[in-house]
Amino acid sequence: MSDDTIRLVTIGRIIRRRRRLLTLFTLVGALVGFGTSLLLPPRYTTSASVLLPGAWEERELMTQTEIATSSVVVDRVAATLGWSGVRGSELRDRVSAKASDGNIIKISGTAETPERAQQLADQAARQFVTFAERITGDNTDPEAAAGPEALRKMVVQTSRRITDLAEAADPGRTVESVQTRTELTKLRTALQEAINKLEQVDPAASKANMVVMGPAARPAGEAPPTRLQLIIGGAGLFFLLAVIGHLTAARMNRRLRTEPEIAAALGSALLGTVDVPGESPAHRPEDRGPWARIRRLLGLDVRWDLPTPQTSGDEAGRQIRYRRVCARLRDQLPAPGRLLVVVPDGDEIARRAAKQLVAEADSELLRVVEVSVSRPLVPDHDDESGALVVLSAGSWTAEELAGIAEACADAEYEVVGAVLAGTVRAGGDDARRGSA
Repeated sequence: MSDDTIRLVTIGRIIRRRRRLLTLFTLVGALVGFGTSLLLPPRYTTSASVLLPGAWEERELMTQTEIATSSVVVDRVAATLGWSGVRGSELRDRVSAKASDGNIIKISGTAETPERAQQLADQAARQFVTFAERITGDNTDPEAAAGPEALRKMVVQTSRRITDLAEAADPGRTVESVQTRTELTKLRTALQEAINKLEQVDPAASKANMVVMGPAARPAGEAPPTRLQLIIGGAGLFFLLAVIGHLTAARMNRRLRTEPEIAAALGSALLGTVDVPGESPAHRPEDRGPWARIRRLLGLDVRWDLPTPQTSGDEAGRQIRYRRVCARLRDQLPAPGRLLVVVPDGDEIARRAAKQLVAEADSELLRVVEVSVSRPLVPDHDDESGALVVLSAGSWTAEELAGIAEACADAEYEVVGAVLAGTVRAGGDDARRGSA
């Protein structure tokens, strides 16, 4: 199985076993998104298009977009609109411009109502066109503007003079006169073509007369993020944070799961594994407070990071495992006598497995005690010849198990071995006997 598959299985297990907690986080996230939408007023956005005739380079179009959002244009828009309490500095964040294909600049306006958004976009487009035309007019040098007209007059006079010279030449009598008339005609044609080209490339003639392409459309809906988007985004964000929190907690979990790690932490050999039928955990007297009820309501009293229990064969197969463990215990006993069965306090699976071991073995052979893992304390040595630790996998850290082993050594008990208990699902014959 690949790592990706394992991650998907893990996420599916989190969703399945922590669905109540994840639902609560999702509802809280939706409420946070709703509260955020109340703090953020609705926004409406619309655009007005301005056509720039002539040939424009991309760099020039970028310059025009900067002019459209400049402080000069926006201040004029604010002065023209005259909205109370709204200055040009506040409108700069609400006006934007971008160049699109076809030499078109789209100027967008954002406001609290559709009417104001439409007015802002239209007024920004008008003020941009007015300011751009003013810049073009101010930058026009009078002498430079008069230069082409004077040149045209000079060309006209020169063309007339060429015509007079052509008529004065002796038409058709000599070869020289024919060549002279031809050269003068070519010169007159070249001058006329130069004037035509000059008129075509005149920047003032080609890039003037910007046109606003109609009024901006009134927006029909809010600009993102809308209230619904904030609610959905908050719910999804909190759900994702809850899943990531579970994965992070599992990543940082130091509880031992494998048999070699548990045996090394206890400093003893593993005598075997036994199965315990899975069932709802019993509510102990210390688990009846308000926090315990909240944990049960949210499903926090069930471990999510443990794998799904495998299906058990039948009761007879489970008893065989217990008998084999008891047989190994008799072989491991250093001397005839009883054994002290040490169960970590709070390990319900290990406690049930220890009771089953006592039922399968001689009741005088085993004595079960529960030891706190926070401050482990084993009863004084009586007539027991050793200690047997029964625990479940994935419940305790190496430090906690080492503390139990040290407590046994402090009470002069030799840890003869450990038994690992795991849950299984009742199946086959067990299920039929239960239904009967």
